Amino acid sequence: MIGAAMSATAPPGPAVTSPQADPNRRKAVRRAIGAGSIGNFVEQFDYGLYGYMAPIMAPAFFPESDRTVAVLSTYAIIAVACLFRPLGGTLVGRWGDRVGRKKTLLWTIVAMGVTTALIGALPTYQQIGIGAPVLLLLLRVVQGSVSGGEYVGAVAFIVEWAEPNRRAYYTSYASNSCFVGTLAGAGTAALTSWVFEGEALDSYGWRLPFLLAIPLSLVGVWLRRHIEETPEFIRATNEGLDVVKDPIREALRSQWRPILVFCGISIMLAILSYTWVTFYPQYLTDTLGLPRWMALTSNAISIAVLIPMLPLAGILSDRIGRKPMLVTGAIACIVLVPVAFMVGEHGTFGTAVASQLIYLVPEFFLTGIVTVCAAELFTTRTRFSASAIAYNSSFSIFMGTTPFVATLLVSTFDTIYAVWAYLAVGALLALAVVSAFMTETYRSQLGADKFAR
Repeated sequence: MIGAAMSATAPPGPAVTSPQADPNRRKAVRRAIGAGSIGNFVEQFDYGLYGYMAPIMAPAFFPESDRTVAVLSTYAIIAVACLFRPLGGTLVGRWGDRVGRKKTLLWTIVAMGVTTALIGALPTYQQIGIGAPVLLLLLRVVQGSVSGGEYVGAVAFIVEWAEPNRRAYYTSYASNSCFVGTLAGAGTAALTSWVFEGEALDSYGWRLPFLLAIPLSLVGVWLRRHIEETPEFIRATNEGLDVVKDPIREALRSQWRPILVFCGISIMLAILSYTWVTFYPQYLTDTLGLPRWMALTSNAISIAVLIPMLPLAGILSDRIGRKPMLVTGAIACIVLVPVAFMVGEHGTFGTAVASQLIYLVPEFFLTGIVTVCAAELFTTRTRFSASAIAYNSSFSIFMGTTPFVATLLVSTFDTIYAVWAYLAVGALLALAVVSAFMTETYRSQLGADKFAR
């Protein structure tokens, strides 16, 4: 599949000034983290909000004769929109390699903010009939297309600003912005449901949280306007004058090895994470009989615990490398996830929390590290395009299908350990890819081809 195995450690990059010795550089990096992470926050805020509000929104966009069908149709719109992530992400990535990271990320934050806010202003099915769900679908397709490039672009932006010995630490905040956004979206939806009741919630209350995307996006625009283009992109493209004319074709031609490597390691994380945040709370409720609010609260607690852990994982990876973290995480998937499921089967709130805290161990070793690899594995001139292709060909597909596959496996085999077996296959694939084909990327030069023979 891929050429001969690479050496365990790439040669370190050129010496850089430490952040303590260069406070201006450190200040610029902090601004880059904020500018890069705000888009991820807005994206996940929207997804958390939409997911929680779907049962309330459904009668506004579909006939009320069958509420179950209406709710399922509202959720199905998300699934359809996800199908456009690979295409949209690739096109956004091409733009990012042609015109620069800053201009592209300015456009994506505006597009996500406007489309999210427009959801809160759409006419209802009672007002315009079938046009209402069609307009909702179109907005979600635009969001899915843009978000396919937003995340990898933000990661590239942060990595290209960061010092080589702190890249995983800095990009951990990009990962955290996703979890914080999810919690904020779910929390805002819960608060809205508490403040508005009955007809007020059904008629207009559900719309108000979506309008919050406008001020959030304005903050993002301000942050991204006041940060310069990344020094790495400027250096690699001669200040934007020497860009790759067709970065998608070039990425597929010269970066196919790291693209396959990233796919091999990221499938494991997609299955792990989306089993946890989308399938497991539903399993706790439907199969183990835990009240829904307890299942969702236990999940929120575990997410809140993971958030401060990810920067620590980044610091550790910046010290010992990416490969040891990935190998440890893959082994933890195989060994600890069935333990987590066994603890959770007791069906109490305490065991639900405990099971998900055990689940955090492989998340600790994988989440931020796969994120930084999405940028480090690829050369600068085609980084945006290559990472968008890799991310959306693996992570996006498996994150969208994992809840369905997990539900099908439990239904077919009548045990949640079938889901663990599915994850274990992904973990074994990742172990093979990391051990045999992945070159170490920490402290390496970003512009170098790490898979050149």
